[in-house]
Amino acid sequence: MAKIAKRVAKSREDIDPNKAYALSEAIKLLKDRSTVKFDETIEVAMNLGVDPRHADQMVRGVVNLPNGTGRTVRVAVFARNEKADEARAAGADIVGAEDLVEIVQKGEINFDRCIATPDMMPLVGRLGKVLGPRGMMPNPKVGTVTADIAGAVKASKGGAVEFRVEKAGIVHGGVGKVSFDIKALEENIRAFADAVNKAKPTGAKGVYLKKVSVTSTMGPGLKVDLSTISAA
Repeated sequence: MAKIAKRVAKSREDIDPNKAYALSEAIKLLKDRSTVKFDETIEVAMNLGVDPRHADQMVRGVVNLPNGTGRTVRVAVFARNEKADEARAAGADIVGAEDLVEIVQKGEINFDRCIATPDMMPLVGRLGKVLGPRGMMPNPKVGTVTADIAGAVKASKGGAVEFRVEKAGIVHGGVGKVSFDIKALEENIRAFADAVNKAKPTGAKGVYLKKVSVTSTMGPGLKVDLSTISAA
């Protein structure tokens, strides 16, 4: 049997793996058990009653967290002329057209989120094999293919988080940092859960939201009482 590190063992002290904690209590436990020297990310995972192998049960969307993510997001924008100027003015880190396509094709992906104007998609479509596996391909369903470039850039910089259900029916995402206060993290988690609920597909049958858990980068995973998430 593998030996559990002292730090990990300490973080799990007095944690009941079978208990569903109130959201505020779970967040407090994670914050109190953070002993590492960096600002850990708080993540939420939601187990959904869907089978994403069926097209009518795919869950995907984007949520603007009210208190941001706590991380610096590098944004690349595919645009020309005045739209390119709008992107730069809004704070985009990289802006380009054919030149940016060439950079990405070489494997130089120095950004975290990618946005494009609709007219650029025939060009950006060439990058599907590069950006697709990284989950960065611009998509109108999550607001990354849009004429409102300034709004999309500001949203990405301010705390927009994309989510997409995995094969096992789980959606997860970073919702803040350990340094955030409990109320801010609660608001972010509830906003994330609300967005996932609103993205419920037409093909979903039975119980949609089955389980929710929260964790920190180096901390334990804690089950959350569903009623304390929906009680916003």
